[in-house]
Amino acid sequence: MSAYLQWLLIRNNSAFLMKGNDAQFSKEPNNLKNKNSFRYNGLIHKKTVGVTASEDGKGVVLVTKNTKGYNKPAKSHTKSNLKGGQRAVLTTISRTIRKNRYRKDLKMAAMRRASAIMRSQKAAAEK
Repeated sequence: MSAYLQWLLIRNNSAFLMKGNDAQFSKEPNNLKNKNSFRYNGLIHKKTVGVTASEDGKGVVLVTKNTKGYNKPAKSHTKSNLKGGQRAVLTTISRTIRKNRYRKDLKMAAMRRASAIMRSQKAAAEK
């Protein structure tokens, strides 16, 4: 089934959909901006990118969707733990999306999300 046809089916009826005052948000995985839109939807596209915080609270996890495991949900995602300095992590995300010919329209959104996650993990300076 094409991505556009899937979008027509789930755009108004989804378990992840959050509707509010003239705004629609989505809680689905791999949705970088949490917007209910065709571009950022993490369920319908063959190639998606997701950035989440790591479980230990240090670094981020880059999640990419495999194109070959499309009908096997358990094997359809690849997760990479990225730790280290903020510059190294952002360079790795940028390089991974660009070199693997992933969706380049999601590169900046992925980098901004990773930057916000790493900024939130930084210890607050005492005064």
